[in-house]
Amino acid sequence: MLVERASYSWAYSEDIRGSRCGPEDGPWPRPYQVLSEAELWRELRILAKPQSTVFDAKKGWRADSINFQPSPKTKTQDRYIVTQLDIHGRTWTLTGVFDGHLGDVTVEHVAFHLPIIIRDFLREALANDPSCEFTPDLIADLFSRSIIAFDDAIANDVLDLFGGIEGLDNFSDAEIRDIINDQYSGGANWKKARLCMYGTTALVALVDPDHSNLWVANLGDCQAVMASSGDSEGDWNIERLTTDHNGDNDAEVERVRQAHPGEPECVLDRRVLGALAPFRCLGDIPFKQPPAFTRRILYNLFPGFHNTSPWEEFLVRNLTPPYITAQPEITHRRLDDPLLRGPRFLILASDGLTDLCSGEGQKRIISSWATSMITPAYEPSMIGCAGRGGTVEKPDNMALRLLRRALGGEDRYSVSRILTLDMDVAWIDDTSIVVQTL
Repeated sequence: MLVERASYSWAYSEDIRGSRCGPEDGPWPRPYQVLSEAELWRELRILAKPQSTVFDAKKGWRADSINFQPSPKTKTQDRYIVTQLDIHGRTWTLTGVFDGHLGDVTVEHVAFHLPIIIRDFLREALANDPSCEFTPDLIADLFSRSIIAFDDAIANDVLDLFGGIEGLDNFSDAEIRDIINDQYSGGANWKKARLCMYGTTALVALVDPDHSNLWVANLGDCQAVMASSGDSEGDWNIERLTTDHNGDNDAEVERVRQAHPGEPECVLDRRVLGALAPFRCLGDIPFKQPPAFTRRILYNLFPGFHNTSPWEEFLVRNLTPPYITAQPEITHRRLDDPLLRGPRFLILASDGLTDLCSGEGQKRIISSWATSMITPAYEPSMIGCAGRGGTVEKPDNMALRLLRRALGGEDRYSVSRILTLDMDVAWIDDTSIVVQTL
């Protein structure tokens, strides 16, 4: 058995897939440790914390997930969900990824509570009319309305404390501070107000009990991709099920501009009010409510804003809110097509995966990964051996193997650069992936 000694090499920012680094993060090059094959998998498991959930072992229905950020000083703001919903004795599957921004308070709340709201909407619809047929259009409507209602509650739970946005005029700043800063008496109001300060994108997939239908609800720039086996061996159909709701999407820019005629700064530098990148998301209440909400409520929250000038830069442009929406884009696909008999994978991923795939191309990476998922899970190696016959066992976690492929695949140097770069700040975006078999 040959064991490789630890070695080090040097990297420039342009060498790193999905790099968020620039010249200002120098000096370059920076050192990184070249890991053996066994060390690579071990480090990936530690950093990505892979999880697996089996829905039906006989039918092979399962979901694997990871949440990855290699920078040890950076707390990831991504979240994911993999769960099942009991709707009057029948089991639906719900999976999703969420990319939080500004902080992790709202994204944590969404990941925990949104599945409950979706479940309750489905339960109530069936309870009100047991003979009701769950058509694809009906489910899409319920799915959409549940997400909108969930988002509406974030601001309304706070506004109800004051009788609505107009009611704020009846309270002094001191009175508002007393109401929302109740940390020493349970903190219920404080927690509600904090949710309004942050936001998150949302990508959620729902599968019915018979595994006949898939619905995908999207807000923001996470991506859903379906990989299905083609007609010939090794051929994969890679279908993207979502569009990005950000400034790179001209249709989204035009939608916002049409909703705010006469406001040339409603979209500035391809950002909402010149500040926010996603055009659809949950939370981010300063972009959905009049400026008084932020100035009277959030500015009085403790601990709050030490410097309000960045907020004022876009609040002065806030004339006719809302500027962003929680209206999801719903995509439906049939899963019981008799012509689709081969393996199928649903990939839900935050935009960190998009960044990692930007060089080689997402379709090529996913096709290569999908092929590897139906081949033996081992590879020859005489370096850092772990297993009989000089082989390194690959994990069976589908999301972890997709992450490895996006980081560089069999190129140990490329993967090592991302895992061990000597940096004081995050050098790639948070990356969450859920892979579900269909």
